[in-house]
Amino acid sequence: MNKNTKLFSVISYITWIGWIAAFVLSEKDDKLVRHHLNQALVINIIETVGTFLTRMGGLFAVIGEIVDLAVLVFFIMGIVRAAKLSDEPLPLIGDIHLIG
Repeated sequence: MNKNTKLFSVISYITWIGWIAAFVLSEKDDKLVRHHLNQALVINIIETVGTFLTRMGGLFAVIGEIVDLAVLVFFIMGIVRAAKLSDEPLPLIGDIHLIG
């Protein structure tokens, strides 16, 4: 863990731009940042799907809004855990690993 671990861990949860910045600028061997990058990637993908559903309208819009609300909760939980330098996985999505 280096001096920028907390910074990159928190930034990874702030939109796709923050995720890309943290991915590119962080050290590749920092396991805690990688953990938060992975969780933030899963959340961002789910959020993109929720937004797509919302724009479809009808019942899909209701489902999309519920997904977006859940994503907001996950973003807040992730940022708090990143600020505490915790490697505890988020509920429901913490076991999904998309990056190493």
